[in-house]
Amino acid sequence: MYDLTGVTKHYRRGGELVRALDGVGFSVADGTALAVQGPPGAGSSTLLRILGGLERPTGGSVLLDGTDLATVTASRLGRIRTESIGLLGPADGDRFEPVAGLTVRQGVAAALAPLRLRPVDRWELAGDALAEVGLAGRGELLPAELDPYARRRAALARALVKRPTVLLADRPTDGLPPSARADFTELLVRVWGAHRLTFVVATDDEALAGRAVRRLVLAGGRVVTAGRVAGSGRGGADAWCPRGAGR
Repeated sequence: MYDLTGVTKHYRRGGELVRALDGVGFSVADGTALAVQGPPGAGSSTLLRILGGLERPTGGSVLLDGTDLATVTASRLGRIRTESIGLLGPADGDRFEPVAGLTVRQGVAAALAPLRLRPVDRWELAGDALAEVGLAGRGELLPAELDPYARRRAALARALVKRPTVLLADRPTDGLPPSARADFTELLVRVWGAHRLTFVVATDDEALAGRAVRRLVLAGGRVVTAGRVAGSGRGGADAWCPRGAGR
């Protein structure tokens, strides 16, 4: 699915050169759940933006199913983002909010507009996505009428409604109380199992990271540790699954 080689991302901040990523390379197989961890400033959020085609690397290659996101045309990159990649943004950012001024269901359905589906099909798919995250019957509410955890689930529905092959989540459980954090972790696991997504999650939540198949640790923009998560089972696409599920 993903194959990264020598990925760098450099920029200047106040005249100082910042090496957000410095020679990062790894692969992610189809259907794998990868947890990316590291201290603040390690580069995990930058890495997810590059994997999602939101930023181009300064150097190196980022192959997604054989297409290099670093060099592909802007129009092709836009189609890949629209058709194949679901994004769940940082907990303190506006990507956890459905589109302002629209109901929750309208905001989820709006994510399908670039796919040029019929309005009735967009409406039906939005309802299905909201039901999957436990928000059936709440789609006619405005985002402000939902509690923060429900808004986060609505954002997940918005990321899933186009049925992507990749889901990228940047610290999806941050800021949630313990019970909601555990519940959202299980929801992410169920979503992965239902859709067989390739899942890359940047997180400091050890309970969430421990449910992944593989772990990647960054420090100073470099990979310092990469390997299988202890206790992840057989590995491969069925290794990240609900606790107690049969194999």
